[in-house]
Amino acid sequence: MKNTTQYNHARRGFIKASASLALGLALPSLPPFLSSALAKGTKATKTTTLNNGIAIPLVGFGTSRMQGSECQKAVENALEVGYRLIDTAQMYGNESDVGNAINSALKGGKLKRKELFITTKLSSDMSYEETLKATQESLKKLQIDYVDLLLLHRNFPQSVPMYKAMEKLRKEGKIKSLGISNFTPEVYSEFVKKCETPPVLNQMETHIFYQQKPLREVMKSYGTKLEAWSPFANGKNDFFANPTLVSIAKKHGKTPAQIALRFLVEQDIIVIPKTSKKERMIENISIFDFALDNTDREALNSLDTNEPLFKWF
Repeated sequence: MKNTTQYNHARRGFIKASASLALGLALPSLPPFLSSALAKGTKATKTTTLNNGIAIPLVGFGTSRMQGSECQKAVENALEVGYRLIDTAQMYGNESDVGNAINSALKGGKLKRKELFITTKLSSDMSYEETLKATQESLKKLQIDYVDLLLLHRNFPQSVPMYKAMEKLRKEGKIKSLGISNFTPEVYSEFVKKCETPPVLNQMETHIFYQQKPLREVMKSYGTKLEAWSPFANGKNDFFANPTLVSIAKKHGKTPAQIALRFLVEQDIIVIPKTSKKERMIENISIFDFALDNTDREALNSLDTNEPLFKWF
């Protein structure tokens, strides 16, 4: 209960501070572990380089289960506070909403297309020709000429011909990078042998309780990076009140969420946390002004169970 109370107090402080910043008011009294992140701003996020030489932000914005005006507003807010990687999927039913937000930012002159990294996913089994058509439909909904990254949402019966169609689209300039999602070590190992172009990343459930160490080892020789969906484990296992996270957060003057994300990005794992609340968007991206030490890493490594908490595929 004590840990949960401390975390909720930190959240409330962050909300008050974010509101004050937006209104140009003086900052209220904050817990020490929130004031430094707000003072240093949120406009910059570091990048990592994919195996094709293209840079991708280490922190992106996820849009799963967001639709309509809520989704559009959330993406607009995310872009405003500094996110440049936006992740969507055909299955989410929100590509048009994401596209509206992107279009608003581009037409308003706030951003240039080359500053953004847009990811979408093919979410159903389809043939080579159907893949070409489905990708064009996604581009139309997103209101852009190319996607920075197209993923197979999971391993489908026709994953190989689908990926070959994606390779064709890459050569045509409609896709910059090709990737996969939810490919286990065994599936990945067999699939990559059939690819002309190795996947740049594999988007998987990844968090402190499921750190995907065997998968990372398998993907290393091909240069395929890991991208974490649900980096907060959707709050399962009392995630935000975990004693280890709370203790390390207090030590560094951060929140448990920030420690969980920092732990992943320090290992070159891309993260795409999701939230509709602007203050939490700011919190999640404000993780580049501190570093964990070896004691922190050892403690967080010990939380790994090597077992998933979600089984939807």
